Amino acid sequence: MGTSERPDRDEEAGTQERQDVVGARMRRFRKERGMTLRGLSTRSGLSIGFLSQVERGISSIGLTALAGVAAALDRGVADFFEPGQADGEQGATVARLPSHFTLTRAETPATEYVSGQQTYRMLSARGPHLVLEPLLVSIAPGGRREDAYGHAGEEFAYVLSGELLYEVDGVEHRLRAGDSVHLRSTVPHSMYNDTDQVTTVVSVVTPRLF
Repeated sequence: MGTSERPDRDEEAGTQERQDVVGARMRRFRKERGMTLRGLSTRSGLSIGFLSQVERGISSIGLTALAGVAAALDRGVADFFEPGQADGEQGATVARLPSHFTLTRAETPATEYVSGQQTYRMLSARGPHLVLEPLLVSIAPGGRREDAYGHAGEEFAYVLSGELLYEVDGVEHRLRAGDSVHLRSTVPHSMYNDTDQVTTVVSVVTPRLF
């Protein structure tokens, strides 16, 4: 019984450790700039309480919200993750291709970023003149809800498996496999997995985060 439960505990510990890395780096970068939580809240559009929870490792933060924090701190999103999480970055195309085109094979090692309950798998290589950010997002059960957050661009999400609560402009919508949502990202929005199963979503956002 003890051996069957251990992998779950180990996985939870690993997720918490990665979540703590994001929060710890957020706190460090904020203090390096001499910025208060209130100042970061004003610049990022996220509440003081939520930012405090992220810094303490209590809450996870989605990539689009983290992009707003990164911009407020004059950092790149990748700066908030361990270097090892970017392994395999971007051998996605073996041949040199024009800047308007990338080709990603199924066998190509994918770059993944983990923030709390959410794991983001990059679905394409970088292209200097390409503006979409295609991601495969796995959302584990539980965790604390994010603040609803608006940012520049557009966002599309298609549920492959599981269920997802997607809040748009204060209204919650339950998405199941085969459902999708497409919105202007300036509208406050957030997503949350309130089930006991992992939810998998294909997400496309603009502008690119990395």
